[in-house]
Amino acid sequence: MAGEKAVQRKDRRIVIENVRRMLLQEYLMKQTQRAGFGGLDIQRTPMGTRVTLIAERPGLVIGRKGGAIKALTEAVERQFNFDNPQIEVQEVSNPSLNAQIMAEKLSNALERGWHFRRAGHSTVRRIMEGGAKGCLVVIAGKLTGQRHRRAKFKAGHIKYCGEPRNTWMRKGFAIA
Repeated sequence: MAGEKAVQRKDRRIVIENVRRMLLQEYLMKQTQRAGFGGLDIQRTPMGTRVTLIAERPGLVIGRKGGAIKALTEAVERQFNFDNPQIEVQEVSNPSLNAQIMAEKLSNALERGWHFRRAGHSTVRRIMEGGAKGCLVVIAGKLTGQRHRRAKFKAGHIKYCGEPRNTWMRKGFAIA
């Protein structure tokens, strides 16, 4: 009985920690949207929590004299209860190969009024020119009429399932 409760507490603690990480990712994605949010890596260290933010334009995340990153650090510490967070910003070496950045760019193109086929094909072309082996772009929702549709644009070699998919395919998600 006591062993089962300990396992349940540990499972619950893991779930709570993962929820907190996802909330932090959503918050930072919203705050650094203009800088081209590309991903997040959270590591616990003896000194505190190291948060590595990957962005297309790190200068916008850091701000003038580091003001924006100090405000982000204080907000992360206050809202998400991370002890002594140290936010580092890394620049994306090739933005065309970052799935999250490309999803955001596709979303922005659709919001600007581009036709969904033009936006989808140009995104696939840009990703393939960036050096990807394959690419699959899915746009779903009310595309032209009242009914929900899904449009897929693909090029190159794509893994649909299994361990190779988890290892080699990257996912990006954005709402337009």
